[in-house]
Amino acid sequence: MEITEKVAYLKGLAEGMELDTGKKEGKLLSAIIDVLEDIALELQDIQDEQAELAEGLDAVSDDLEDVEDAVFGEDEDDEDDEEDEYYEDDLGEDEDCYATTCPTCEETIYFDESVLEDGEVICPNCGEKLEFDTSSLEEEEPEAPQE
Repeated sequence: MEITEKVAYLKGLAEGMELDTGKKEGKLLSAIIDVLEDIALELQDIQDEQAELAEGLDAVSDDLEDVEDAVFGEDEDDEDDEEDEYYEDDLGEDEDCYATTCPTCEETIYFDESVLEDGEVICPNCGEKLEFDTSSLEEEEPEAPQE
């Protein structure tokens, strides 16, 4: 049962009880029911407008998808595959990847040697600037395994 139907039911109950609108209680109940009826009608109008906007948004989304297909000439799945290939080609197999955790937002940040050489990285999530001191790492040389 919709809210407008519930208000109509209350209005019918009040009329069936033959409330005396000349008395204070009858006036109060009648006024409350009238306000509820106004609210229910406004709410119904808002719901109708929302449904209309949702339909319009769906139509715009469909049109935009057609435009994207026409402009780019490819599907989304193809784009994902191309992005994966780009990153694989860009990083190469011999390049190291490093990770750290942002102390502010606790998000994991991945970066390569070029960022490590710069000595700082900006967290893409919160914008925190993280600085690295790589001088101690360069001085230490890996020890040869003992035989």
